[in-house]
Amino acid sequence: MDNENSYLKEEYSSAQAALDGRVKGIKRILPFLGPAFIAAIAYIDPGNFATNIAAGSKYGYLLLWVIFFSNIMALIIQSLSAKLGIATGKNLPEVAREEFPKPVSIGLWIQGELVIMATDLAEFIGAALGIYLLFGIPLIEASIIAALGSFAILELQRRGYRSLEAGITAMLFIVVLSFIVQMFFAKPDAGSVLHGLFTPAFHGTDSILLAAGILGATVMPHAIYLHSALTQKRIIGKTMTEKKMIYRFEFIDILIAMLIAGFINASMLIVSSSLFYKNGIFVEDLEVAFHHFNHLVSPLSATLFGLGLLIAGLSSSSVGTMSGDVIMQGFIRYRIPIYTRRLITIIPPILVIASGVNPTTALVLSQVILSFGIGFALIPLILFTSNSRIMGPLKNTKIITILSWIMAVLIICLNIFLLVQSF
Repeated sequence: MDNENSYLKEEYSSAQAALDGRVKGIKRILPFLGPAFIAAIAYIDPGNFATNIAAGSKYGYLLLWVIFFSNIMALIIQSLSAKLGIATGKNLPEVAREEFPKPVSIGLWIQGELVIMATDLAEFIGAALGIYLLFGIPLIEASIIAALGSFAILELQRRGYRSLEAGITAMLFIVVLSFIVQMFFAKPDAGSVLHGLFTPAFHGTDSILLAAGILGATVMPHAIYLHSALTQKRIIGKTMTEKKMIYRFEFIDILIAMLIAGFINASMLIVSSSLFYKNGIFVEDLEVAFHHFNHLVSPLSATLFGLGLLIAGLSSSSVGTMSGDVIMQGFIRYRIPIYTRRLITIIPPILVIASGVNPTTALVLSQVILSFGIGFALIPLILFTSNSRIMGPLKNTKIITILSWIMAVLIICLNIFLLVQSF
């Protein structure tokens, strides 16, 4: 504990030196890097694997632009969430509890818990599926191993935020490396990639449905809640000038993390396009995708895909647990031990796996539920960050407010479309 306290004092000392201008260059940014990397894990969870692989295999590079614009939306949304925590010293659920009537807060808590259940379902099944594909262990046993792995990651949180950030960042970069190698194997056509990236287009209703799925898997409601909690007390600005500076540094953190997450998502679709679409193979099942990687490329390619799925599932499941803690504590002022929450939340996914439901089908269903929850997190976030009484000088500019509402309407309309088509 003494070592941890000493380390934290050193961290705050480094941050204060950066705020005071006593440190220059890259060293000035380093104390503020980390929170966005934890939030970014939510943007590469197994739900992203399912939607990106399906979109690439069915439509080639057509929907690559959707990932690009989804990432820009995610950048703006995460910056608003981070700014709320920095400006108020409170997270989004806490501000909502103070600003909304009690029945509304309770309702938001209930839907938030449903979002976390859907998140856990996607991420836990993804991790178990990764273990099953890599080692041939039956899904039930693989789910138990995945549960133990998620507890190990939560142990990093107990050791301090820097340990957690370092562990999550290391996992993020393993996924990055796995898809860099996959891109090398796939040998995508650069011209087609650029055309798909910068030429917005659809091809029938199914392509719009997949686009909504990509958006729903990218802009995750639990990440909106979590990021405000990651910044609210990490480094506290004593003055509004310091808070503005902290936000500028945090925006750099968000920009780097979102670029990495965007690269991973784009790589999934590009690899799927280059291997599956090119060969006329439509892939909706991650297990089928794994076997096609093995046959079309090599066992190493399949192993990298399975490893990426496993790590993304494990790391994002822990982030989901942290988000659940923030949601309960913020909306209803009640907290249960995080290990108890983790134990409770692993039960539904294990039951789903035991029921024999196709894992990819369960992943898609979880994305539908998550899509439903985006508006309940995004609308309060925009309302609060546009309010000068709450934010002071860190209030959104008019341009950001207008862009945010346009994004909110677009996201909600697309997700209503996704819900209608799904049912």
